[in-house]
Amino acid sequence: MSETIFSNFPKVKFEGAASTNPLAYQYYDADRVVLGKPLREHLRFAVAYWHSFAMTGSDPFGGPTIHRPWTAAGDPIALAKLKADAAFDFFRVLDVPFYCFHDADIAPAEETLAGTLKNLHTIVDYLGEKMSSSKTKLLWGTANLFSHPRFMAGASTNPDPEVFAWCATTVKHCMDATMKLGGANYVLWGGREGYETLLNTDMKQELEQMGRFLSLVVDYKHKIGFKGQILVEPKPKEPTSHQYDFDTATVYGFLKRFGLENEVRVNLEANHATLAGHTFEHEIATAGAFGILGSLDINRGDALLGWDTDQFPNDLWSMTMSMYQVIKAGGLGVGGCNFDAKVRRQSFTAEDLVYAHVGGMDLCARSFLTAAKLIEEGEYDAILTERYAGWKSPEAQAMFNGKLSLEEIAAKAEKDAIQPQPRSGRQEKIENLLARKIYRDLQ
Repeated sequence: MSETIFSNFPKVKFEGAASTNPLAYQYYDADRVVLGKPLREHLRFAVAYWHSFAMTGSDPFGGPTIHRPWTAAGDPIALAKLKADAAFDFFRVLDVPFYCFHDADIAPAEETLAGTLKNLHTIVDYLGEKMSSSKTKLLWGTANLFSHPRFMAGASTNPDPEVFAWCATTVKHCMDATMKLGGANYVLWGGREGYETLLNTDMKQELEQMGRFLSLVVDYKHKIGFKGQILVEPKPKEPTSHQYDFDTATVYGFLKRFGLENEVRVNLEANHATLAGHTFEHEIATAGAFGILGSLDINRGDALLGWDTDQFPNDLWSMTMSMYQVIKAGGLGVGGCNFDAKVRRQSFTAEDLVYAHVGGMDLCARSFLTAAKLIEEGEYDAILTERYAGWKSPEAQAMFNGKLSLEEIAAKAEKDAIQPQPRSGRQEKIENLLARKIYRDLQ
């Protein structure tokens, strides 16, 4: 491997909570067995190719601040290979098991569809060579169907059927690439699948197009024998003001509408949850309740800003409760925790990128360990069980299981002259209990 900007970094190792080394893991002991399997298998960390290697620090008010060797002028394919060299060197440093990519992150686009696809497969072959000598595998692949001007009015929902066909072709090839590289999932993120005004939008037509597109993807998955999950990533707004994949509940309704609820799961992002007015744990719990939890994008937003800032996580409470919901939902399976997060524009050195991921991985690991301990100790679950204990009675079960009609329920309630009394939800007590458990080892 050629020298990269990460070549001088040693592999980050676990040193324990007492370590003062900023480039060591305090809590992420990948081989530590928790709830029956190692942490690395629970969390399945992934690096996002786009934010880590394609972002330049630009924002609406300023140009690039992050300059990497592969962003200089030169042969596009050679630069894409240089970027891949750096990426796999970075994976070595973090000892991370997975990575994720969009097609546009890894390979340069051309003016024609044929030229773009040729470049994609050239770099996919190169990534395959890199993976043959690396422990890092592909968590998921996806297609960027939102950046180019052709997608300004959407991808699968575009009024122009040629854009629909372009997108279908691109996704077909990206699925082929994902399968070739052994990817565990394929994600569809509708960055512009929505509208800015109803004045020029036929919503019914666009939703039908979106359903047709997703059905085509599922059909193709089975045709090629792809064993991974198909995932949809909910997002409520930004760049469009109304997006069709608003949140988990909306996506589930969409899947039910097109008979895809057993074929497609969700890839949930923390910052998208907050943009929808939810918490990350709410979205995970909703997906768990519907049985469609697939994978996670780990990041956070800024409460003072109204857009998708994609910052690295630092909220121990929120992440612990999120991991608790992951465990209660049965875990992530073949999904994982992808750091869909980017360093700030002032954090332009290679070292900053390492710091960011070490901190994020440690926070997630500690949160998972605490969530696992909450479950093992059972005190919190006991409170929830007690609160709903009344539903275990034969009478309540008869109502719940549909053995009683509405008239029968009403007749019995009137005969028994029931008089329900308010019961405390003990919210403050529970909050105190959880706070003490989450922060107990900070003394």
